[in-house]
Amino acid sequence: MTIATKDITIPPEGDKSLQRIDLPSPDTKRWVARRKAQVVYAVQSGAISLTDACERYSLSVEEFLCWQRAIENNGVQGLRATRLQKYRAETMTTPAKA
Repeated sequence: MTIATKDITIPPEGDKSLQRIDLPSPDTKRWVARRKAQVVYAVQSGAISLTDACERYSLSVEEFLCWQRAIENNGVQGLRATRLQKYRAETMTTPAKA
């Protein structure tokens, strides 16, 4: 699956072309959807381990998994803070399937 955003196309899983220099700076303060997607792709492709990503960006494993789940469920746009509110509201109002 290729993940496309406005500024970047993140290659499909298994493509090892992402280099460490393509990753966001370790001192990133503003986490836009594109930067989150870059980190998720880097971990999925094996360019950086989950442990290294969490240490590098001061993330908890739960936060990273939340980003990954948002991409799986709603694409990169699901990582936007305003979209999270919308998707969470939809999930909470949708009745559970039996």
